[in-house]
Amino acid sequence: MRREEHPLVRLARRAIEEYVRYGRIIPPPPPEEMTPEMRRRAGVFVSLKKHGQLRGCIGTFLPTRNNVAEEVIYNAIAAATEDPRFPPVQEDELDELEISVDVLSEPEPVTDLSQLDPKKYGVIVESGWKRGLLLPDLEGVDTVEQQLAIAMAKAGISPGEPIKVYRFSVERYR
Repeated sequence: MRREEHPLVRLARRAIEEYVRYGRIIPPPPPEEMTPEMRRRAGVFVSLKKHGQLRGCIGTFLPTRNNVAEEVIYNAIAAATEDPRFPPVQEDELDELEISVDVLSEPEPVTDLSQLDPKKYGVIVESGWKRGLLLPDLEGVDTVEQQLAIAMAKAGISPGEPIKVYRFSVERYR
């Protein structure tokens, strides 16, 4: 029995199930059915786990759609079908997925690494056109150095390359 999910997580699950089963993209809820979180504009990451292991994670660090509801729908489908690290989610996996939705604050520049805390803030690292992002409060990421190294590796940024660092916070829904 699945525990009660937040409305954003239910929306992500419905989007994934409809797309995987029927190839359809669901419309966002009508305005009168949207929660306050769904109405605002923000970057959103949707993370999928299966048996405690990452199964997909795709997101936007700045808003690209009209509202969070639309970001959730499109990023949920992308997490299930377009994460290059995993094959697309199959219909027989749908009941095994644990879904979380992270709604991001606007990124802010970091001038000193003491402003970072991997449990509280996610990071974005940039070097030229290369950019990597790591969400906060991830299992096994306990230090700023680990967090930055992983984000740099995701971006293809070599150690020693000059980087710009930004931080953001998230509201995580399960």
